[in-house]
Amino acid sequence: MVLASELVAELEACRAPAAQASTLPGRWYTDAGLAERERDAIFRRGWVGLGRHDRWSAPGDFITQDIGDVPVVVVRGDDGVLRAFANSCRHRSAKVMVGEGSCKRMRCPFHFWTYSLDGRLVGAPSMQRTEGFEADDHGLIEFSLAERDGFVFVSLEAEPPSIDEWFAGYGDIHAGWSAGDLVTARRREFTVDCNWKAFAEVFNEYYHLPYVHPDSIDDTYHEPDEPEPSTGAWATHFGTTSGTGGLLEEAQDRAFPTIPSLSGRAAEGVRYSWMFPNTIVAYGREGLWMYEVYPDGPDRCRCAQVVCFPAETVARPGFDAVAAEYYERFDVALAEDIPMLEQQHAGFGSPFSRQGRYSHLEPSV
Repeated sequence: MVLASELVAELEACRAPAAQASTLPGRWYTDAGLAERERDAIFRRGWVGLGRHDRWSAPGDFITQDIGDVPVVVVRGDDGVLRAFANSCRHRSAKVMVGEGSCKRMRCPFHFWTYSLDGRLVGAPSMQRTEGFEADDHGLIEFSLAERDGFVFVSLEAEPPSIDEWFAGYGDIHAGWSAGDLVTARRREFTVDCNWKAFAEVFNEYYHLPYVHPDSIDDTYHEPDEPEPSTGAWATHFGTTSGTGGLLEEAQDRAFPTIPSLSGRAAEGVRYSWMFPNTIVAYGREGLWMYEVYPDGPDRCRCAQVVCFPAETVARPGFDAVAAEYYERFDVALAEDIPMLEQQHAGFGSPFSRQGRYSHLEPSV
């Protein structure tokens, strides 16, 4: 049995600046009991990313997602407003919606209780004999939802912190990319047999590049700048690149144009940013690529790769052929990362896994 004092001591050793800090112990990636604490402290509190706003491009578009083991449905209403609800029928709690798609109403398949897109109960068959039953008292439970710079976040807290305080300063550093105007060109979903934190971490450090990606993307990246200080729930660092970070070396001459609003040194590299806990974004000179990562127990995570470009880029003749070159670069790097992540996860499970130390190339981790 691990004593609470041991756990506190382990976490305290992680809280120093990167040059003095210790890494997170292996059990924080594999222990089911710690994963439950993490679920309550991180995914049921504060704000959690749900991806890009254009996942819901029209009224009635919906997705379902488990957040902190809570089934959630997110739907764009007839009024254009995006809303999030507990995906539990107010009758006997069956999931109202499954998967994703488009709908005119949300209808529970168990007893056909039906909800409007703003969560009101508008149909409840055979309830007229139930004493004191009022449809207005049985709408879906709504959660707080926020949209910023084209990203969507949900909070399960009854009174969540201000989204602007949560991400204080983030918009200023990233303003040049005009992320709210970018459109999604690709979304790819997959699972990885590793803890969700490890997946997010590998995206945010340069240390592994020459060892895991020696023949694909290592030569593209120069050593990164020092990370910017942050008081919000995010981390970021920038580094210049040879050509664009969005393409393999042999495809560099086919790069899309630079984002029109981007200028100066920011147009000469990639900014890697982590909106805690689960949205990790690379801001490149011609678009952004990002991952959403969701825990599926301590030993597996569900992920989505998302690639966005300016609307004028997507409208260019021959866009699909050039975009495929970008997708290849992202897929090649991912295919190299995943076996390493799964090997790392096996090591985390050892009783002899110990806290290590960070390189200067891992400050965001």
